[in-house]
Amino acid sequence: MSRYDSRSADPGSYRDRKSDSGFGGASGYGGARSSSSRRDYDGAETPRKLDLDGLTPFEKNFYAESASVAEMSERDVEEYRRRREITVEGRDVPKPVKAFRDVGFPDYVMQEIAKAGFTEPTAIQAQGWPMALKGRDLIGIAETGSGKTLAYLLPAIVHVNAQPILAPGDGPIVLVLAPTRELAVQIQQEATKFGASSRIKNTCIYGGVPKGPQVRDLQKGVEIVIATPGRLIDMLETHQTNLRRVTYLVLDEADRMLDMGFEPQIQKIVSQIRPDRQTLYWSATWPKEVEQLARRFLYSPYKVVIGSPDLKANHAIRQHVEIVSENQKYNKLVKLLEDIMDGSRILVFMDTKKGCDQITRQLRMDGWPALSIHGDKSQAERDWVLSEFKAGKSPIMTATDVAARGLDVKDVKYVINYDFPGSLEDYVHRIGRTGRAGAKGTAYTFFTAANARFAKDLINILEEAGQKVSPELAAMGRGAPPPPGLGGFRDRGRGYGGGRSWN
Repeated sequence: MSRYDSRSADPGSYRDRKSDSGFGGASGYGGARSSSSRRDYDGAETPRKLDLDGLTPFEKNFYAESASVAEMSERDVEEYRRRREITVEGRDVPKPVKAFRDVGFPDYVMQEIAKAGFTEPTAIQAQGWPMALKGRDLIGIAETGSGKTLAYLLPAIVHVNAQPILAPGDGPIVLVLAPTRELAVQIQQEATKFGASSRIKNTCIYGGVPKGPQVRDLQKGVEIVIATPGRLIDMLETHQTNLRRVTYLVLDEADRMLDMGFEPQIQKIVSQIRPDRQTLYWSATWPKEVEQLARRFLYSPYKVVIGSPDLKANHAIRQHVEIVSENQKYNKLVKLLEDIMDGSRILVFMDTKKGCDQITRQLRMDGWPALSIHGDKSQAERDWVLSEFKAGKSPIMTATDVAARGLDVKDVKYVINYDFPGSLEDYVHRIGRTGRAGAKGTAYTFFTAANARFAKDLINILEEAGQKVSPELAAMGRGAPPPPGLGGFRDRGRGYGGGRSWN
């Protein structure tokens, strides 16, 4: 009997999977897929047949449209999508849901939603949940902080509970790949919270910490594995787990994984998963490289875009850009901290680990409560720094881009780009650490002559968000050289002087 059958009080619209034979006991599906089993990314049915010989069938369609959703006319649907900035592509796209009760989640999921105090689905959830529950592959494009983690985790929990219970030696049923440890840990926290009522076990697999506890979790058997690609491959190569039972695959922050050079590892991992799995592919941006990767892994997918597919910043964030020279930066940073410091959390981004440590050391010598977080620090140290920052004991945290994604601190009031990042996508993600969950936030950016190639696109992002563009930045966008000795930030709002009330 499946876990879903034994634990759901009301199977209702969900199809039961009554089978006592799992895929885990069958011969492994390894190696690269043949050309006959490649997945098409075209939004239409493919004439090619997936090579499924020897694979045990499994259930993945759990969606039945509620009466209230069925009653929505096409005009109602179009109006709702327009109002919530939802764009969809694909064959037989389901209507969005307006309320949690319309999704058809079983009671154990609804209880967790009620406990969390959510009032209505976010835009990505309203459209993404029906898509994911139908069992089709899915591309979701939405900015960070939009609720996409639960957009794939809650259907994953339903999916797990409909599959045969794990047998000894079985690997996970759900695999979530994430680019950074911080994001992986954040996803695990949500999986633990929402999977507890149906006793779904999970583990988080990432580098920088001892392997022992992770190995023990895998050997005991877990339904959900959240992993960074490198450590997962290590576990696969040492036979600590296998991917033969994975039927629900999530690639979260796919654009960031490509930026970090994970494409070969992703291909290696995906080649070991059965080709008829359900794959959900999440990204905040949609550059050509991300689309090309999606073409390899997805079959006749739905695509949902929240907001414009063009790169844009959260409109709840006030953005200030000041053109400075490299040797002005530190003094400008201190002056800015004197103006804004009120005990609120301030996140300062640097390009390099070395720069991160140097600036943090200098700030501490000058009496500022700063700590740093970057990839060379041990996981224990990173966890400690993050806890000090969250608790407000050290309200200033310097970070490399390791913290730009997956850092879930709900009350970061200010983001400072001490160094401008290497891409506009990273700029949007960095400043997106403030202004989360409907709050307002402010981002300050130091922009040098070395960053001039980004001026034009940065101006587009600022203008789209209704922000002021300084004459100096506008001139750089037209190709003019930056003049020396420019002034400070404009419209900074209430300052706090040099009193440092946090002391």
